[in-house]
Amino acid sequence: MFSIIIPTFNNLDYLKLCIKSIRQNSKYTHQIIPHVNIGSDKTSEFLTNENIDYTFTDYNSGICEGMNTASKKSKFEYILYSHDDFYFCPGWDIVLKNEIEKIGHNRFYLSGIMMNNGPIKCDFGNDLNSFDEKKFLNEYKNYNHYDFQGSTWAPHLIHKEMWDKVGGFSEEFYPGTGSDPDLNMKLWKYGVRIFKGINNCKVYHFGSIVTRKYKDHPNIKTESGSKGGKIFLLKWGITINFFKKFYLRSDTKYSGELTEPKKNFKYYYKLFLCKLFYLYLKYFYKKIK
Repeated sequence: MFSIIIPTFNNLDYLKLCIKSIRQNSKYTHQIIPHVNIGSDKTSEFLTNENIDYTFTDYNSGICEGMNTASKKSKFEYILYSHDDFYFCPGWDIVLKNEIEKIGHNRFYLSGIMMNNGPIKCDFGNDLNSFDEKKFLNEYKNYNHYDFQGSTWAPHLIHKEMWDKVGGFSEEFYPGTGSDPDLNMKLWKYGVRIFKGINNCKVYHFGSIVTRKYKDHPNIKTESGSKGGKIFLLKWGITINFFKKFYLRSDTKYSGELTEPKKNFKYYYKLFLCKLFYLYLKYFYKKIK
């Protein structure tokens, strides 16, 4: 059904739980393709023993290169990007399959919704030791959001043809911050207008475990204020926040295919501010490496 790509960086225990949840809570058969960065915690040995195909780099390639490398092993027509600290809820894949059939073409970007560390706030544990899986499975259906526009978050699903057309993730966004909205922008430029987050496709998110480990890394900050945010602005001429607000209408209730943004006073004022920031970065800011 789906080729599920999971970049992982010395995070074996969470990866094990992620894979377990996919196997346990899916209706359909999926291809699981982790990309192992370094793997000094014996991730490769575990995957080999489990007969799971994977790709490997002996350095931390980040999310973008890892996704692009692993996607070459994809055997199915849909690629799903997952964090290694996700727990997939029962029936997640049924929801996505039904949505694909409803759309009827391959020009879309679909995502599930994150619980705990995400739009749906709940607490069934913030690490493996405190995670109450049994209680979570009994109660997760009680926690809901709504189907929403402009999703830029994992887990996200894209047809392999679309993935290949836009070249996958842009690797200049190392280690990954800003790469999701950049992928959305490339899809937008290609004509995709369905960017839908689906409430009933739920994953429990422990909260960027690896990012927390490396919180002082200069590339790992919030999207809009990070190196990735600056790269996005210099590449596209607008900020991530501008793109999300005026193009993707992010986090508003889903109401169908997106249209071109309304170019009113607020649009042009915010665009003017984007251009000022762009000029500052291009000609005065010297620390983008």
